[in-house]
Amino acid sequence: MAHAPVDPAAPAFVTRFVNLADARLGAVALACSDDFFADRQRMLNPDPAVFVPGKYDANGKWMDGWESRRKRGPGHDWCVVRLARPARLFGVDLDTSHFTGNYPPAASLEACCVAEGDPGADAVWTPLLPAVELGGNAHHYHALAGDRVVSHVRVNLYPDGGLARLRLYGLPDPSRVVPDAEGLIDLVAALNGGTVVAANNQHFGPASRLLLPGRGRDMGDGWETRRRREPGHDWCILALARPGTIEAIEVDTAHFKGNFPQACSIQAARADAALPQALVTQSMFWPELLATQPLSADAQHHFRSEIRTHGAITHVRFNIHPDGGVSRLRLRGRPA
Repeated sequence: MAHAPVDPAAPAFVTRFVNLADARLGAVALACSDDFFADRQRMLNPDPAVFVPGKYDANGKWMDGWESRRKRGPGHDWCVVRLARPARLFGVDLDTSHFTGNYPPAASLEACCVAEGDPGADAVWTPLLPAVELGGNAHHYHALAGDRVVSHVRVNLYPDGGLARLRLYGLPDPSRVVPDAEGLIDLVAALNGGTVVAANNQHFGPASRLLLPGRGRDMGDGWETRRRREPGHDWCILALARPGTIEAIEVDTAHFKGNFPQACSIQAARADAALPQALVTQSMFWPELLATQPLSADAQHHFRSEIRTHGAITHVRFNIHPDGGVSRLRLRGRPA
């Protein structure tokens, strides 16, 4: 199935930062006032919400999101979400896709930060986003200050209704990143703050899946391009969580058997993160970090001695020759 493109109206924070409310990264909807019609965990699904005509369950129409019952008394509905990692948040998408006569008229966000575990009854919640109006079947993007690290977010619906997706974009707190036994960290991992700047093709799977934790579950859990019918090769540009030097590279083609790339290469540079469109052109001329290396089906490929000497970098261009699918990319190194 073709991958749904990013909303063309989405602000820059959607592609520049990590969605810390992504269930694949470990975000969890801990508790809510009510989720009678639709389970609160669905709100954290990173895939676009879908509508299934004629699908009903024991409580009514099946909806892809969190939906409470119709409130018949005072108050409002709420849900507490534990972020995938404590982070500074710079934007939110309150997505009411497919909710038309059952969306909330308004919503707000509160946040807290607890050192360990989850907030108790004595937790101090502070405003993150004041109440904003919502419409049906639409994305609602709002910038956030990002002025403090938060670990949990409470979304309030006024008074009730359905929210298809909650996406909270930010930068994970670097102080929570633990180096491995060699003192290295994966500088491109989404959980550490790595993001996708651009990709020439994402027909069967978005490049952002390269940055997810663990190995791919199946062939649908990776970056996969269409079959190339013209000269050239496919590529994506990735922003590291922070500047650093790379000491170990892993390219994992898990589950890609008849459609893995013949080879890959990586270019790298220290570049201006504020100029994503310019990076696409500039990246063609970046020096090689990893010269072209052959790949095989459904395998983890490790490179160390092949990595070329380089200074601190901020971005890489991951090239696959000529096309195909890759499950995960790891760039383990040391922050500059």
